[in-house]
Amino acid sequence: MTPPRPGALAGVSVIEFGDAVSAPFCARLLADYGADVVKVERIATGDVARTWGPFPGDTPHPEKSGLFFFCNTNKRSVALDVTTADGQAVLRGLLRRADVFVENQRPADMRAWGLDYGTLAPECPDLVMVSITPFGQTGPCADWHAYDLNAYHFTATGSRYCGHAGRAPLEHGTFSADFFGGYVATAWALGALYGRAAVGGQHLDVSSAEAIAALFTGAQNIGAYAQEGRFERRGGSGMSLVAPARILPCRDGFAWVIALEPAQWDGLRAAMGDPDWAAPEIFRNLFERGRNADIIYTMLERWTLSLTKQEVMDRCQAHGCPTTAVYNIGELVRHPHLAARGQIIELEHPILGTVPVFGAPIRLPDCPGGAVAPAPLLGEHTREVLGTLGGLDEATIDRLTAQGVAAP
Repeated sequence: MTPPRPGALAGVSVIEFGDAVSAPFCARLLADYGADVVKVERIATGDVARTWGPFPGDTPHPEKSGLFFFCNTNKRSVALDVTTADGQAVLRGLLRRADVFVENQRPADMRAWGLDYGTLAPECPDLVMVSITPFGQTGPCADWHAYDLNAYHFTATGSRYCGHAGRAPLEHGTFSADFFGGYVATAWALGALYGRAAVGGQHLDVSSAEAIAALFTGAQNIGAYAQEGRFERRGGSGMSLVAPARILPCRDGFAWVIALEPAQWDGLRAAMGDPDWAAPEIFRNLFERGRNADIIYTMLERWTLSLTKQEVMDRCQAHGCPTTAVYNIGELVRHPHLAARGQIIELEHPILGTVPVFGAPIRLPDCPGGAVAPAPLLGEHTREVLGTLGGLDEATIDRLTAQGVAAP
């Protein structure tokens, strides 16, 4: 067994059998805080994210995917053919010694491979199994060949947000349902681990669609439909009834400007130098400003276009107006705030070289966590893990590799 890595979850053993984002991201968060995470990948192709990129120079390479790297730091990789009886037996052997099993495979496939919770529970009674799928383990959609795209739009979020009501919805943020599903799964996996002494192992059925629906289309959206049979649609680039609340162009990009409350409107006026056009008493009412939005936004854009987005943000911040520059990725990575917090760290990868990566998203004062090891090569730790965690002798490992069940 590999010595525990320091952290809040030191000594916790996790087996991950995941592809793409949801399960790998969940397991990565556990690894960030010291859990020993063994990633089980398909022997020939590995995690599908290895083929998705982005890649340096747009040249595909299974060890150079940016998405794979981000979701799989601090892990060890084992390559197995789980479609074979020997491969399934090896994986079940690893699970008998594990605390947590994180997966996002189709439920029908897990049943066919004998890796579903009903099959595993009798031999792994203390195992916390976390299944993250677009639609959950039950229901008519459970075995769809579904992805983040399906989960996101199953929530009506695409209809509610991003775009103008009279036009087609805009594309949603990449893997937003999968990433949020991974966060939810991590939180409840920790809860199940905490309660294991009282109730034993459990199966966590996490639907990414249901998780994101509760966040994005729950609360007032569902409440209005339940009470009055009405629902909101996309509101364009800002709020339609009040002003100012819109993304505005600047000299070098865009800034999100919101000034709805009287004090915020006064702060925006002060940031602009208190121009005469903003002085009328009627403009102190946010709905009156909404009715005169064309005039207000025309005048506001003259001001924002004369400044950089950072200058707009700094002036508004200084006067209590909630405004933000809309940063791109390059600007974010170089931002002095993240540098001061040590949030951008560099890891050495045997093929990619030095790679910058975001640190832990949640900080614990006594064990801050974060990535300390790069994403593994496909099958890099197969022999090591099968011997230490799996308890197999060298002759058995040699046989499995010769048969193509495990990576050599």
